[in-house]
Amino acid sequence: MPNTSRVVRVHRAGGPEVLELEDLPVGEPGPGEARLRIKAIGLNRAEAAFRSGQYFFKPQWPARIGYEAIGVVEAIGEGVQHHAPGDRVCVLPNFVQGPHGVYAERAIVPASSLLAPPPGLDDIAAASVWMQYFTAMGIVQAGRAAFGDRVLITAASSSVGIAAIQITRWLGAEPIAVTRTSAKAEALRALGARHVVASLECDLPAEVMRITGGRGARVVFDPVGGPNVETLAKAMASEGILIIYGGLSGQETPYPHWTAALRGLSLRGWVASQIWNDPQRFAHYRDLILRGLADGHLRPVIARTFPLAQIVEAHRYLESNQQVGKIVVTVD
Repeated sequence: MPNTSRVVRVHRAGGPEVLELEDLPVGEPGPGEARLRIKAIGLNRAEAAFRSGQYFFKPQWPARIGYEAIGVVEAIGEGVQHHAPGDRVCVLPNFVQGPHGVYAERAIVPASSLLAPPPGLDDIAAASVWMQYFTAMGIVQAGRAAFGDRVLITAASSSVGIAAIQITRWLGAEPIAVTRTSAKAEALRALGARHVVASLECDLPAEVMRITGGRGARVVFDPVGGPNVETLAKAMASEGILIIYGGLSGQETPYPHWTAALRGLSLRGWVASQIWNDPQRFAHYRDLILRGLADGHLRPVIARTFPLAQIVEAHRYLESNQQVGKIVVTVD
């Protein structure tokens, strides 16, 4: 077995071009770690933020990158009890990028980040599952969405947005997808959106109020943040919950005081680690996701795949906002 691997590292913050493929020693897993032969990698906006220096912490360069993957265990370190060489496993994105990263042919990760892939999914689909569905479960855990609720989902064509549409429909609630233009409207309706609002082509609060008969959305699920929360708040129902799970705007997010005060709104921050850092909550939502996949309520949507050698092009596509669904990188 070769003792080197192609690995993507980042030596400075910047655009996709700073992702560099290098041949590096692999090494042996330490206590509580496992070494994997990576088969496929799911791309996430968190990795683009990390690469560009806009993540919630500043890494030390050079840094490894990549949160989510599927692979085969090659070796385990001391104390690892639940996994063995030859196991096919998913990598849950619950570790720190920089010291670890799965953009590679082979990678060492914490064994606590490994879990069995959902039955029946190939490598490409299995690499795309956990981050999007655990994140989108914020609609349930933080938003308490229920049968009959109207749920406004921004960035609806992203993998998390599509997961949120699927979960909303599974609940018996009504997903209202928000996208910037009507170019993706047909695709979003085909994926289960009850209504589609093109935010650059209409007055968003007025359109949402028209759709909901003047009631507004009880839950808003938003990864963008920034000044647009003022607009989203005006589209909400009395005592609604606005969940902000990202900062794609790159701007400060104001508190929409008067709209929130007059309508009794709540604003909630959300990250998927609020599930997987709680063992009981993690087990509940893991089993719920597995059931949803088995019953057909949840279905990963893959926008496009790229080989590892085209990781720069894959990140350019990730940031182009052209995709509908998840971008996956395959590793030969």
